[in-house]
Amino acid sequence: MIKIQIPATSANIGPGFDSLGLALRLYNRVWMEEADGIHISTTDGSDVPCGENNLIYKTVAFLYKLCGRPFHGLRISQENNIPMTRGLGSSSACIVAGLLGANTLLGNPLPKADIVNLAAVLEGHPDNSTPAILGGLTAAVLEESRVYSVKVPISGRLKFAAFIPDFELKTEKARAALPAQVRHKDAVFNLSRTALMIASLFSGRLDNLRVAVEDKLHQPYRLGLIPGAEDVFALCIRLGAYACYISGAGPTLMAMVNVTDLSFQARAEEALQELPQKFRLEMLDCDETGATVETTEE
Repeated sequence: MIKIQIPATSANIGPGFDSLGLALRLYNRVWMEEADGIHISTTDGSDVPCGENNLIYKTVAFLYKLCGRPFHGLRISQENNIPMTRGLGSSSACIVAGLLGANTLLGNPLPKADIVNLAAVLEGHPDNSTPAILGGLTAAVLEESRVYSVKVPISGRLKFAAFIPDFELKTEKARAALPAQVRHKDAVFNLSRTALMIASLFSGRLDNLRVAVEDKLHQPYRLGLIPGAEDVFALCIRLGAYACYISGAGPTLMAMVNVTDLSFQARAEEALQELPQKFRLEMLDCDETGATVETTEE
C-alpha cells in the first residue's frame, strides 16, 4: 500500500491566466494498491465515483497502458480535504495522485519531469498540476505536450485567506463565460501585471500586489458567476489585505495577507456574517514541497 499526499492549488493569481499557480497547505490523501477489480472508498464520507470513471482510477489505468503494463484493478481510499469544484485544484489533485501512484506501483519508470508533462496534458493546462507536483509558486507554459516551468520562491511574509462559498462552479461554465477574443490593450495590461506579480512575490515588494493582481482576461467575466464576490473583495481590502483574486475558475476567492496580521481571520469572519452569501474562511500557507509518496502499512 502506498500513500500519496497532494496539496491544493490556487491558479491564475489574478493576471497569470492558465500559467501561474500556487501550492497550499491543504491536502488530499490517497492510499492505493494493485488489486483485482475496482475497490474505491473514502475516509471522510465524501461522494466520489466508485467505478472506472473515478478520475484517480482512470489516470492510473492510463499510465499503466502508456507504459505497456497489464492493469487488473486497484484498491483506492481517498481523503478529500480539498473542496471539489471550488477553484482549489481538486481535479488536478486526482490526476497527480493517479500519475504519482501509478508510477510508484510500476517501479518509477518515469522521471518527475515526465509526470509534470503528463499531468498538464491530461488537465489541459499547467497552472494547477505543476505546483501540485513541485510545490511553491510556479510559472508554467504547456507547449507541444511539454511543460516549461520555473518554481519561484515567494516572500515568507504572506499567508493566504481562502473564502470558499457554499456553492459549486464548474470549470466548463467559468470558461464558457470568457470572450473568444481580447483587445491588444488588455493583453498588454495582463502581461505587465503578470511580470510585476512574479517579481513582487519573489522580492517581497508586497506593496505592489494591489496593482499586480489586476486582470482583464478572465476575472471581469467570471465575477458575475460568483454571488458576493465583489463584497468579499471590498471587505478584504478594507481589512488590510494586500490583494484579492478569483482562485482558478472560482468560486473560491483568495486574499493575500501579511502573516503578522493575527486578527485578520477573526475580523473577516465577523464581516462575513453581514453578507447574504455564505463563505467559509480557511487561512492557508504556501506549500513548498508539493505532492509526496510513501509506503504505508495502512
